[in-house]
Amino acid sequence: MAVHVHDESLKKTIRQIPDSPGIYKYFDENNELIYIGKAKSLKKRVSSYFNKNHYENRKTAVMVGRIRRIEFALVDSEIDALLLENSLIKEYRPKYNISLKDDKTYPFIRITKDRFPKVFPTRTLIRDGSEYFGPYASGRMMHTILDMVRQLYPLRNCNLNLSEKNIRAGKFKVCLEYHIGNCKGPCEGLQSEEEYMASLEQVRKILKGSIGEAVNHLKESMQAASDSWQFEQAEFFRKKLEMLENYQSKSTIVSHSIHDVDVFTIASEGNYAFVNFMKVINGMIIQTQTIELKKNLDESREELLSLAIGEIRARYNSTSREILVPFDPDISDEAIRFTVPKIGDKKKLLDLSEKNVRYYMRDRMEQYEKLNPEVKVERLMNQMKEDLRLTELPHHIECFDNSNLLGTYPVSACVVFRDGKPSKKEYRHFNIETVSGPDDFATMKEVLTRRYLRMMEEGEALPQLVVIDGGKGQLSSSVAALKEIGAYGKMAIIGIAKRLEEIYYPEDPFPMLIDKKSETLKVIQQMRDEAHRFGITHHRKRRNKGTLKTELTEIKGIGKEMANMLLTHFRSIKKVREASESELAVVLGKAKAKLVFAYFNQNR
Repeated sequence: MAVHVHDESLKKTIRQIPDSPGIYKYFDENNELIYIGKAKSLKKRVSSYFNKNHYENRKTAVMVGRIRRIEFALVDSEIDALLLENSLIKEYRPKYNISLKDDKTYPFIRITKDRFPKVFPTRTLIRDGSEYFGPYASGRMMHTILDMVRQLYPLRNCNLNLSEKNIRAGKFKVCLEYHIGNCKGPCEGLQSEEEYMASLEQVRKILKGSIGEAVNHLKESMQAASDSWQFEQAEFFRKKLEMLENYQSKSTIVSHSIHDVDVFTIASEGNYAFVNFMKVINGMIIQTQTIELKKNLDESREELLSLAIGEIRARYNSTSREILVPFDPDISDEAIRFTVPKIGDKKKLLDLSEKNVRYYMRDRMEQYEKLNPEVKVERLMNQMKEDLRLTELPHHIECFDNSNLLGTYPVSACVVFRDGKPSKKEYRHFNIETVSGPDDFATMKEVLTRRYLRMMEEGEALPQLVVIDGGKGQLSSSVAALKEIGAYGKMAIIGIAKRLEEIYYPEDPFPMLIDKKSETLKVIQQMRDEAHRFGITHHRKRRNKGTLKTELTEIKGIGKEMANMLLTHFRSIKKVREASESELAVVLGKAKAKLVFAYFNQNR
């Protein structure tokens, strides 16, 4: 059974899904959540549902046929997607997902709140002050981590009550674990509590992902073993070091130390703002949504975020006492604590929320710009103004490039962009009049003088920005030209150097680098390339006309009109040169044909 996508909004969503790890949610025509899935690549996975002609079973085909809306959330890795999918399925139990009747949970690593705490795996969380790390999507990975930390920092695994009184009374004897090196014998007082807790602190750092100290410890041990010719031991440490360096100890989206919080982030573009919300319960993200706000009176980010927090918390009936935010939203409520995290698990949650809101904003703005081109123009102009440090929006930009062949047939091209797009009817060519030889600096000075002196004399509006294809030298000669005609300061001028795409400013010896992916740089590069293309085209035409004059019009008795007749008939000088006298006579007559034939064949 084949299923095809007919809903245009659904097609658009599928096209715009990113090639990133995350989870996706399918909704039916009643807006009911029918399926939750995970993917290493959201784009490939979601698209695969709609590209198949046949499905493994009819149930899948029926499910795809019911899809009317798609939502997704981005995460940092495939493991994160697996964990988030698990928590959301348990929360919503969609119709087409596998029913988790046994309510299986992922394993954690537990550090007990004892004197000489124990470290062991568990699937049961007990609120007795113990610390929990995880959850781990792979039990094998969790046990690998446990084995590694136990080898690095031997800790007890017995259930003895190691109170100070019991140890002093000598109630316990060391067991086999001590004799084989898996424990240092705190039960007999052979290891102090201070030493034990110092080792435990290193274990905590590894479980939290802060593995720097453990890596250094292993490197030192490996080097010491190698120096003493204990190569098997050195190899043992090398393998552990490799394991530790490749290990990421915990999910960026789950931390069981975070029990009940709301997470809010905001991003804005022009008159629009977007707020992402994530609900975290017992370390699991159980809800996520992004809403859109339209500004009416140029409201501040604080005002917009405050409005969104109230709206979303009311919509989801949230009673969380702590809210993670990127900045203080200026809300006075003694029952709520606003936290602006700088490091740690809460900061990672905030970063994940921001990643989602920025993607959602980019996606929505692309949709708006397709429907309303003026929105894109406004955004692009503001972006270019900010990136290039301009004082006004660059609606009108002109770019110049020179072309010559060893100083011959010098030309310059001026291309004009309006609102970030080429305005080809305004393109201009300049044949250089005052410069002889290959002198780019003098050529640029002549061209800018002619261009803007004429515009000012005729009362035309000058561009907001002039772009010179070249570095400091070309820019300096251009600035000198504008100063001579009184145009300097009336428009901004910059130079772009090809090698590193550096932007040069007048009177600033250091260039500025713009983000290679920015639209500002792409527009400037497009202008530069267009000016080069336009200039080269004109240069070739001039060169060809010069070749025409040399090859044909200098033949005694052959003028411009006859030369054009020959080229029209034979299409190229090469074919004129190869033509027989009788073929030339068809065009020129016998007398003129004899002259042309003799000119091209006299040296044969």
